[in-house]
Amino acid sequence: MITFLQGVLVEKAPSRAVLNVGGVGYEVFIPLSSYDRLPPPDAPVTLLTYHHIREDQQSLFGFATEAERDMFERLLDISGVGPKLALSVLSGLSVRELKASIVEGNTKRLSGISGIGKKTAERIVVELKDKISAGEALEATAGGEVSPDDLRLRDAVMALVALGYKQADALKMARVAAEQAGPKAPVEEVIRRSLARATAST
Repeated sequence: MITFLQGVLVEKAPSRAVLNVGGVGYEVFIPLSSYDRLPPPDAPVTLLTYHHIREDQQSLFGFATEAERDMFERLLDISGVGPKLALSVLSGLSVRELKASIVEGNTKRLSGISGIGKKTAERIVVELKDKISAGEALEATAGGEVSPDDLRLRDAVMALVALGYKQADALKMARVAAEQAGPKAPVEEVIRRSLARATAST
């Protein structure tokens, strides 16, 4: 299994790149997000790869970051989503935007991607929603890196998920509770307030 390629970039296009690795030319299909990170031709480059093998064909898909490859592999686990469609998803949205759309259940945003219909968008949300970790969800919806203050929010979400709440619901509950409790409140207080609100609304 080929897990990465390191060589010289021979040519690049928004959907593919050719690498010279020890005198062998490898064609690698890439998402637009990885294309944007490629150096100019004749420069050294490293691409993480996913080696797709079928009975009648072998293809290499390349990624500039581990986050892109990880999301690509998650998308492949979804019924009806093949490599080319997974690349279209990653070309239409950044990994952060994609995770945020999944956590928020934003099927409209997903179905705006070329090749993604309403039913496929719904499958992506349903099948990946609970596979996005609390930390990933928080970082994606916050629009940046998780600050130290947000770590208690992550821990509160994880605790609520462990208690049986869905990822998206737990995130909303913890956010409201954390805001009410204030920045100095411990994670236990955030959890307590989250559960109190949930009980009051049932």
